[in-house]
Amino acid sequence: MEKDIYTLGIESSCDETSVAIVKNGREVLSNVIDTQIPIHEKYGGVVPEIASRNHIEAISRVMKKALKDANIKLEQIDAITPTYGPGLVGALLVGVSYAKALAFAKSIPLVGVNHIQGHIAANYITYSELKPPFLCIMMSGGNTQIIHVKDYTKFEVLRKNT
Repeated sequence: MEKDIYTLGIESSCDETSVAIVKNGREVLSNVIDTQIPIHEKYGGVVPEIASRNHIEAISRVMKKALKDANIKLEQIDAITPTYGPGLVGALLVGVSYAKALAFAKSIPLVGVNHIQGHIAANYITYSELKPPFLCIMMSGGNTQIIHVKDYTKFEVLRKNT
């Protein structure tokens, strides 16, 4: 019997701080999201500096809740996977810096995740039977793309509008 692999994912590319615990790449054990929508509504959109500061305040609390909800201890985590881009630079720095510090302190491998490729990979969780090749229409923030997913790590952008 193979050992289960537990991944701690950190998403901080814009105005939501999110941490998820995933078992064996496809089973979501927890997904905790701290939204900043009420904070930014009064400005008519996301203010990058405010978003970054709120990520700093939320990230540790969100991570601890994700571990608790998944009934997993940090010592059981096999990899930490923060979003490294694209996104708001300050917001991304909070998530990546937190992930790097945690990975270093606990000697856990760190694997950066491209935000766009993360959206594509999320389909494997929702549709466990899905296997490449397939076409994917990806829309996130200011990114809209039609992508030919050739393999799990091979992509061809057919059309891009950013």
